[in-house]
Amino acid sequence: MEKRYKLTVEEILDKQFNVDFKGYSSVEVDEFLDLVMADYQQYNEAIAELGSHLNEYERQINALKAKIVELEGKNAVNGELPQGSQVDILKRLSRLENEVFKKSNQ
Repeated sequence: MEKRYKLTVEEILDKQFNVDFKGYSSVEVDEFLDLVMADYQQYNEAIAELGSHLNEYERQINALKAKIVELEGKNAVNGELPQGSQVDILKRLSRLENEVFKKSNQ
């Protein structure tokens, strides 16, 4: 998986700031960084969960595709036509009947 984020939880945790005369409150910075780290951890957990769902769905799709191929093979062996082909044949038969009956009525 490509790295999209610039920081990891560990990098945030280990970050050291330079202290100036009029610097930020280290307690306030630490509290904020704790919130940021918690968010990163939740993002990582969500990504891992979604990745596992994706893998499961891809597995199910592949199983269903294999089942379709298997059923189409059985239909071909039994001489059955796919449902769409049967509908096409019925439409063509209906058109032929209409043409034949038109000519015989004339």
